[in-house]
Amino acid sequence: MNEMAQGFQRFSRDVFPTRAALFKRLATTHQPTALFIGCSDARVVPELITQTDPGELFVIRTAGNLVPPYTRGADGVAASIEYAVGVLGVTDVIVCGHSACGAMTALASGGDLTGLPAVATWLHHADVAKARTDAAEHLAGAERVAALVKDNVLAQLANLKTHPSVAKALVQGRVTLHGWVYDIGSGSAETLDTDSGRFVALAG
Repeated sequence: MNEMAQGFQRFSRDVFPTRAALFKRLATTHQPTALFIGCSDARVVPELITQTDPGELFVIRTAGNLVPPYTRGADGVAASIEYAVGVLGVTDVIVCGHSACGAMTALASGGDLTGLPAVATWLHHADVAKARTDAAEHLAGAERVAALVKDNVLAQLANLKTHPSVAKALVQGRVTLHGWVYDIGSGSAETLDTDSGRFVALAG
């Protein structure tokens, strides 16, 4: 905790003054252009890997970058999506999976989650992805996890489309959905090519 407090002090002393104009604008303006839905994994930092400034990304982070299908009722993920798309008017939504994802590794290996009932219940939002990966019976080990990471991005994009704010924006042509997979070890990323249904190298 002391390291974080010291880090904040360095930010206030050394970083903030150099970006004072930006933060002055952000104090009264909130106009992100994209919604980034990523994993809670501490190794995946959206603003770092996209090299975006404060205020450019609206970020949702959940275990396994999961997006529950829309249902009526209190849901922090649904509320954040609705606000980003319906109020802030983001034009792009990115669902980003990543290599060595703990959630996907647990599902791929059939790990015992009886001691983690909340985690086990949450991971049911990846059931469709797991079923798709299970169908490829030849996959094992790291290959199986990598396949599940990609299948999960596809499944969560499908779940995202069940949210009324997203469905409406898609019909009106106001938003574009993207599926990414980030590789921690290489610093590279792949993006879903909607024409082929395959993941290809992400290019600027």
